[in-house]
Amino acid sequence: MRLEEKLAQGERMMFSLEFFPPKTEQGLANLYDRIERLGRLGPGFVAVTWGAGGATAQRTLEVCSACQGVFGLETVMHLTCTNMDRRKVDEALDGALAAGVRTILALRGDPPRGQEYWAACDSKFQHAVDLVRYIRGRHRDTFSIGVAGYPEGHTESSSDDEAADFEHFVAKVEAGADFVVSQIVFDGESFVAWERRCRDRGVRVPIVAGVVPIQSYQSFRRLAFLTKVRVPEALRQALEKVKGNDQAVRDLGVAHAVETVARLRSAGCAAVHLTTLNLETTVSRVVERAGLVRAAAPAPAPAAAPPAAAGGWVDDFPNGRWGDARSPAFGGDSSAYGALMVRFDSDGARRVWGEPRTLGDISALFCGYVSGRVQSLPWCDEPLLPESQRIVAELQRVNGLGFWTLASQPRLDGVPSADATHGWGPRGGYVYQKAFVECFVPGAAFPALLSRLQSAGPRITYYAANRQGDFMTSAFSAGALPEHAAVTALTWGVFPGRAVEQPTQIDKMNFLAWRAEAFQTWREWAAMFPPGDAADFLERTADECWLVSVVDNDYKSADDGAAIWGLFV
Repeated sequence: MRLEEKLAQGERMMFSLEFFPPKTEQGLANLYDRIERLGRLGPGFVAVTWGAGGATAQRTLEVCSACQGVFGLETVMHLTCTNMDRRKVDEALDGALAAGVRTILALRGDPPRGQEYWAACDSKFQHAVDLVRYIRGRHRDTFSIGVAGYPEGHTESSSDDEAADFEHFVAKVEAGADFVVSQIVFDGESFVAWERRCRDRGVRVPIVAGVVPIQSYQSFRRLAFLTKVRVPEALRQALEKVKGNDQAVRDLGVAHAVETVARLRSAGCAAVHLTTLNLETTVSRVVERAGLVRAAAPAPAPAAAPPAAAGGWVDDFPNGRWGDARSPAFGGDSSAYGALMVRFDSDGARRVWGEPRTLGDISALFCGYVSGRVQSLPWCDEPLLPESQRIVAELQRVNGLGFWTLASQPRLDGVPSADATHGWGPRGGYVYQKAFVECFVPGAAFPALLSRLQSAGPRITYYAANRQGDFMTSAFSAGALPEHAAVTALTWGVFPGRAVEQPTQIDKMNFLAWRAEAFQTWREWAAMFPPGDAADFLERTADECWLVSVVDNDYKSADDGAAIWGLFV
C-alpha cells in the first residue's frame, strides 16, 4: 500500500519520525540501535534528511536502505534541488530505488550559505515544483511524492508575499504531489486554520502536521529563530521560568508536544511528523503519552544487518558542537558554525560585520562582539553567553591582541545544578567544567603560540588544525600512537540517582568535524562580497590562520584559568 493510501485511511492518527544522517561512523551505529527501538512504537513511516547539494547523499541512502530493508519501516527520503543538477537528481532517485525506497519528499532546500540570492545550478530545478514535475515525468507513479507546506508562511517570505506563497504551495500539489508534510508548528491552531484553508482551496491530498518536541532551551530558541514559526506567549513564558533547568525544559517540551498532538487529533489531523534530532527519550515519551503507539510488525530478517553499536547510547542532555562524536545526535542541534549565513544577505552582512581589509578590522569586530556592541558573528548567531561574562575582560584582551575567540567557558568546581547562570541537568546535583577557549590564530602568530602551548603541559591540553587539514594535539593517552588522540572532558555533572553525565568533550573526531565548518564559514563570509579587496583578504586570512582549542585541566585551581590566558601575549 502506498503511503498516501495509508494516510487517507484515517482510522486513527499516525505518527512518523525524522532522522538526519549522523556525522560519524560510531554515531551511525548508535543511530541504528535507536531506530530499532523507536521502530517498536509503530511509526507509520520514518524520514531521512538530505544535505544541500547532495552533501549527505551517500549517508542518507545508507540510512534509508537500513530503515527500509533491515528494520522494515516505511521510509521517506528527503531530496532537495538546491545545487543539484539532473545527473545528481537521477543518481539519488536510482539509489532510492535500489534501496527499496518508493517515497520521496521533494524540497527546494535551504539556499547555499554565503550567497546573497539563491541560484539553481541547473535551470531545470529552480523550485520544488520543478523537482515534483521531473520525478513524476521520469518515473510516473513509481514514487509517492510528498511536498512541504508552511502553515505560517515560508521562512524567506514576507507578509506581503503570503498569498503568492500559498499559491506556490498549491502549484506543488497540483504538479503531482501525493501528500504534504508541514513545517513545524508550536501552535496547533495555526496548523488547523491552515489545513482548513488548504481544503477550501481544493487541496485533497493527506496533510501531515510537523511537531518538534523541545529538547533544550537553547535549541528551542535557535529553531524558532531559523524557522520563524510563531511561539505562543504561554509557552514562551513557561520556558523562561524553567530555562535554567534542563530536565524541566524537556518535561515542558513533552507536555506541550502532547497537548499539540491532542489538539491536532481533535481537528481530524491524519498524522503528525516528529522531528527527533536523532534523540530518543523525549520523542518516546511524547509518542507514549499522546497515545500514538501502534503494534509494529516484525522487521524482515536481513541478509546483512548494519553494524551494531558497542552497547546502548544515552544522551539525555544537549549534544552539540563539543558533544560526544559517538552520539547519533552529534552536531545536530542547529548549533553549527555559520547558521546565521542563511539569514543575512550581502547588505546585511556588511551592515553588521563591516568590510574587513586588515587583521585589525577583524580584531575590532570580535572585540565589539565580546563587549556586546555587535550582536553576532559569522560563526555565532547570538550574543556572548552569560557564563562567559565572568571572563569578558580576558576575552577583550585576547581579541585585542589578534586571537579571535569563538567559544569559551570559565572553570566550575561543584556549582549547584540549579545555578541560574552555570547550572544544567536535574536539580539537586553539581556541575563541573574546565576553563576553555577556542580561537582563530593568524598564521604569523601561530608558531610562538604553539611553542607556549607545548611547554604548558600537562596542565594545558590543546587541539589545532588549519584549512589545509594539518592537525596537532597534546591529547594522547599513555602509549598511544599520534593518530589516536585521546578524549578531553570539558563539562560533567553528578546528580541524584544517575551516573555521571558528560555532555561536552573534545576529541580528534569532533574537533576536525567542526574545523571543516569553521573554515567553510570563512569562505561563505568572503562570498558575501564582490571579488576584490574584502573577499580576497578574508580568503587569504582563512588560508593562513589556525583554529585552536585550549583546555586548562586543573579545574580545582583558584587562579580561574590564568594558565590559559597567560598563553596569549
